[in-house]
Amino acid sequence: MVINMQEKEIINKIKEILDNMKPYLQMDGGDIEFIKYEDKYVYIKLSGACAHCGYQDLTIKDGIEEMLKSEIPEIEGVINVEL
Repeated sequence: MVINMQEKEIINKIKEILDNMKPYLQMDGGDIEFIKYEDKYVYIKLSGACAHCGYQDLTIKDGIEEMLKSEIPEIEGVINVEL
């Protein structure tokens, strides 16, 4: 897969935003990892307490996804992958 300059900029911005969110998730015993950006979707992996939390969907939709979309309009959604 060839990544153009615009996609590189988007990926760097995604990583920056996720890095800024990490301390809040880590305070509750969880963590987040960037997996990839593909076809306007961000793939992440929640781990620790976040991986099995009942509020996982809320955290993704109303927290992570909203923050990313507000900063990067190209993003259509966030998908949590379980590796």
